[in-house]
Amino acid sequence: MKVSIDIDGQHEETTIVIQCKEMDDSIKSIVHFINGQGTRFLVGQKGEMRHILKPADIHYFHTANDTVSAVTATGEFRLKEKLYELEAMLAPSQFIRLSKSVIANLDEMSRFEASFNGTLCVYFKSGAKEYVSRNYVNTIKESLKMNRRKEQ
Repeated sequence: MKVSIDIDGQHEETTIVIQCKEMDDSIKSIVHFINGQGTRFLVGQKGEMRHILKPADIHYFHTANDTVSAVTATGEFRLKEKLYELEAMLAPSQFIRLSKSVIANLDEMSRFEASFNGTLCVYFKSGAKEYVSRNYVNTIKESLKMNRRKEQ
């Protein structure tokens, strides 16, 4: 990737142009960052208390019984947002979909195991584990750059 900056007092406003062969996750992350999209915090509920959660502290989000929860080192918090809303709000370079019911923080993953039926089991630094459904295995492999040997 090449970066070019043209500093000139004659420019009326700052304009950013991205020229690329195809839109990939790295380009999406750059656009996400430039547009200031995303969220600095989420509000989660645990019991009667509401807590401010930073996305970087969240290990993963999951849904069960029409309830979306954020799992952190300090526990599980119920959220008002739907998974698809969270996916649109969060940085795609940091959060990835593992299945229809789970979005994971790549920075909180520690290891994974392949299973015989074509799925992956992802282990988090906290010791928790979640499964990557077959539909998302290639996406997670690409995010983790597991296909490096095939590309050489």
